[in-house]
Amino acid sequence: MARRTLPILNRVLSKPPSPIGLLSRLDTKRSVTYMPRPGDGAPRPVTLIPGDGIGPLVTGAVEQVMEAMHAPVYFERYEIHGDMKKVPQEVLDSIRKNKVCLKGGLATPVGGGVSSLNVQLRKELDLYASLVHCFNLPGLPTRHQNVDIVVIRENTEGEYSGLEHEVVPGVVESLKVITKFCSERVAQYAFEYAYLNNRKKVTAVHKANIMKLADGLFLESCREVATKYPGIKYNEIIVDNCCMQLVSKPEQFDVMVTPNLYGNLVANTAAGIAGGTGVMPGGNVGADHAVFEQGASAGNVGNEKVLEQKKANPVALLLSSAMMLRHLQFPSFADRLETAVKRVISEGKYRTKDLGGGSSTQEVVDAVMAALD
Repeated sequence: MARRTLPILNRVLSKPPSPIGLLSRLDTKRSVTYMPRPGDGAPRPVTLIPGDGIGPLVTGAVEQVMEAMHAPVYFERYEIHGDMKKVPQEVLDSIRKNKVCLKGGLATPVGGGVSSLNVQLRKELDLYASLVHCFNLPGLPTRHQNVDIVVIRENTEGEYSGLEHEVVPGVVESLKVITKFCSERVAQYAFEYAYLNNRKKVTAVHKANIMKLADGLFLESCREVATKYPGIKYNEIIVDNCCMQLVSKPEQFDVMVTPNLYGNLVANTAAGIAGGTGVMPGGNVGADHAVFEQGASAGNVGNEKVLEQKKANPVALLLSSAMMLRHLQFPSFADRLETAVKRVISEGKYRTKDLGGGSSTQEVVDAVMAALD
């Protein structure tokens, strides 16, 4: 390690550069990365669920890029679809064994008695925190700049508890369940994320002015956790005001922690502001397992025209797979992938229709592979 760092020290000492020049030079090439444990380079199995609609197209894009990078992962593929009654047991067993899953979108029928397989996965694996990262990509024009928001959403209860019944004909009761246990652990995850990623502020989103007991309990839990992190600023915002502030001044937000339903709305709104759902990465995490997918749910299955033309945007899932690589402690592979994707977006030659271009999925994938260092 000393031999590698010596030339850098010699250059620094022999010719004092400007601070900006020194920083840019040191940032572009690292001399030291993390020190892996023996055996950390062994290929890791990852459960792959291509899903519905454009899912197979964008998960196929990830497979191509992983192979081009020679990333130390291999996929165990399972075909499941949103119209199934439940997630097959062999899929759950695979995720429990591998600890990590990459999935495309699963279509959820509107109405009827079929429950969402996405919700089933979260509950079966106790993936209690959803994380969506919404940020400006260099070279991609948007209405707002300096957007860098992480939305962390409680994933297992609230309005998604699925406790609905018809009291009498024409009257349906739907229960919103909020518990202190689930509220505390998602708040703990949000503050822990902020602490580990040098984030400065956590904002709790709520509607406690109306739902005083349910959202009041969520706020109480967030406040208790906030006292353990005095170095991180904590504030609260009512969800309707939050939506207005997001579309008018999104740069004020850093990390946001929310109950289940609000988080879905806030994450999709923030994604639309920062460049669209086709470029925002995300994942779902619990104590033992993690499932990575397109961050914002809107458009994750696509439509027939996009599918027929094979022009789905693979960027969101590529960036989600970079998150996955970092989760697996393969940081240099994650850096290479993120850098290549951002380079392609910045150059602007290959973009899908949702980003103002006309490229196919495969053209974007080929450009990303060509941009890999």
